[in-house]
Amino acid sequence: MILALMVAGYVLVPVAGITLVLVARARPDVIAPLGVLLGNVFAHRAARIALLLFVWWLGWHFLVPD
Repeated sequence: MILALMVAGYVLVPVAGITLVLVARARPDVIAPLGVLLGNVFAHRAARIALLLFVWWLGWHFLVPD
């Protein structure tokens, strides 16, 4: 049961991401396309530093072996 939930979660996240990208391309007035979104986020230096630190933290906690 738990394994099925984990697999469903791992499948659901990319499917949701692909769906959002497709909807953004089809209706850019509803959802901003990914390029526009990233352009707005990365326009600020603090956002770039925060994203770098988040990716570092994520990698440290999940990719470093015990």
